[in-house]
Amino acid sequence: MQEINMPQKSKYILDSLFKAFSITAEDAFVYLCDMEYDVSRWSEKAVERFDLPGEYMSGAGDIWLEHIHPDDRDSYQSSIEKLFTGEETSHDMQYRACGKDKKYVMCSCKGVVINNLKGEPMYFGGVIRNHEIMSSVDSLTGLSNHYRFIDHIKTVLLNEKPVSILMVGIGHFSEINDVYGYDFGNKILQRVARDLYKFIGNRGYIYRLDGPKFGIISKNIDMNEFESAFKKSIRFGAVIDNVRINAAGVGGALNLDTFNINAKTVMACLNYAYEISKYKKQGKLAVFKNKISDEDSLRLEILNDVRNCVNDRCKGFELFYQPIMDAHTEKLHGAEALIRWRSDKYGLVFPDMFVPVLENDAIFPRLGEWILRQGMKQGKKILQNHPDFVLNINLSYSQLEQDDFVQVVLDAIRDEEFPSQNLCLEVTERCRMVEIERLQNIFDELHANDIRLALDDFGTGFSSAEILKELRFDTIKIDRAFVRNIANDTKEQKLVEGFVNIASIFGSDVCVEGIEDDIMKEILKNYQVDTLQGYLFSKPIPFEEFEDKYSQNSN
Repeated sequence: MQEINMPQKSKYILDSLFKAFSITAEDAFVYLCDMEYDVSRWSEKAVERFDLPGEYMSGAGDIWLEHIHPDDRDSYQSSIEKLFTGEETSHDMQYRACGKDKKYVMCSCKGVVINNLKGEPMYFGGVIRNHEIMSSVDSLTGLSNHYRFIDHIKTVLLNEKPVSILMVGIGHFSEINDVYGYDFGNKILQRVARDLYKFIGNRGYIYRLDGPKFGIISKNIDMNEFESAFKKSIRFGAVIDNVRINAAGVGGALNLDTFNINAKTVMACLNYAYEISKYKKQGKLAVFKNKISDEDSLRLEILNDVRNCVNDRCKGFELFYQPIMDAHTEKLHGAEALIRWRSDKYGLVFPDMFVPVLENDAIFPRLGEWILRQGMKQGKKILQNHPDFVLNINLSYSQLEQDDFVQVVLDAIRDEEFPSQNLCLEVTERCRMVEIERLQNIFDELHANDIRLALDDFGTGFSSAEILKELRFDTIKIDRAFVRNIANDTKEQKLVEGFVNIASIFGSDVCVEGIEDDIMKEILKNYQVDTLQGYLFSKPIPFEEFEDKYSQNSN
């Protein structure tokens, strides 16, 4: 990122003018240059699309010149020089610009020079329109589309006026399409779009998002009233061509009153709330809580800073390690790596604050790869004294959805020179959100490279046994919920015995989590449990502390 040198007052004026340009820009990329200091501010989406150094740039004309097709540079450079010398006061041309994907796209660029009272050029600002951007209207429903929804959120953040933002949709819509056909499904979407439009009226804006989802931005909406109307619309919309089908509404929402964030953070929180509604609240509207209590910092601001740090080479992240002990010898077997984020403003932030939201964000695989590589770097040091040490790394289903996931793992193993047989990747039942054939192929490739796989939180979902039938796991980890009262609860004892028997059928080892005292440990030794994990042995601790604690040779 460039160091920008200009007076604070000049920067304030630059930002204020940029904000005015942005509010009216709609789908275009905005740029504004303070010609005295040659400092420019560019739209965040332009920075991302064209891989620019940052929103603020010195000498932006020369930087942008490098992105323009060589055949178009002379005319562009000539126009810019005339603007800065005062020979011309406006800029209107087309050229090809190279994006982040190294491909050229046709752009239209318009700009105007703003002079001071002496007629001297002060600012040069305008818009760049990318011709590859899709139309802003959804052809099926006639509503504005996903791109306009994102732009509206950005405008809200610029204006700093509180609004309610919702993401609503139809549950199990793919099954409706499979059974009744896409034309039938499209009629449902059109009916629901009309009903939403009638309900919202002049109180807000409706957008058609991806698949069966709709976006709503409103300054004046009663969440309970809306939820009732939306569910009624879904039921009504499910009767098409005299055919009634079973359909259910799904919805996530947030009341946006924090503005020092970006639109991607807002979308990540909306997607998270939508997933909570779909999978945990049986379609009931899930409202994202920005402030959990009066003492808490604003969660949106924390998430925004976390996202920025992921983009900044995972700045502030660190791994804590909780040991996994051999149930028979009570010697170190391995450790589970657990992510933490630390900042001067918020201190140490635990993963339950950001991981569930970021899992719905395209940025998460980048953090996942950092965890993988950092764990290997540190794990190699433990291997020097404990050659059989197994490093457990947690995976998100979003990582498994990446086409290059297996290659990312194999590249990390090669680059970090970490023995693959000492790596165990943990997944939860949420991995079933990925197509089973894809999962089976991934698991086969990982096993072919001697990488172990573990099913975490076994027994807490509805399909643990089914997953064991479909996928091969080296280890199942019994969740702490099933052993919390094992000393006095015979049902828990029988459950553990049953889980161990199930694991043996599929040839899997068993690890029990949540071991807090010697009584639990001794009881579990009566079962064919392989490893134990819990606070009895250690809470999760920083790597330096873990390394010091287990620095002695295992022999």
